[in-house]
Amino acid sequence: MEAIAHLIAAAEATAADEKNANAAMSAGFAYGLAAIGPGIGIGYLVGKSVEAMARQPEAAGMVRTTMFLGIAFTEALALIGFVVFILLKFA
Repeated sequence: MEAIAHLIAAAEATAADEKNANAAMSAGFAYGLAAIGPGIGIGYLVGKSVEAMARQPEAAGMVRTTMFLGIAFTEALALIGFVVFILLKFA
């Protein structure tokens, strides 16, 4: 009888460990997906800004300011993804 109780306790611990492992994997996957979009967006934004500065050097200051604002807003998406990662991991 004691052996059966021990097996049940071990199975419950394994289920809890499996749940934690699944939560960690899904949270990591979610953050990975959340980081792809801002990475592509920032690359595209900087590339187009450099192109605009090369075409019109006299407007470089305004383009640079707008570029940094765009980078900040795009990076906010990655931070939101990180918050979701934390929520999935520890919820």
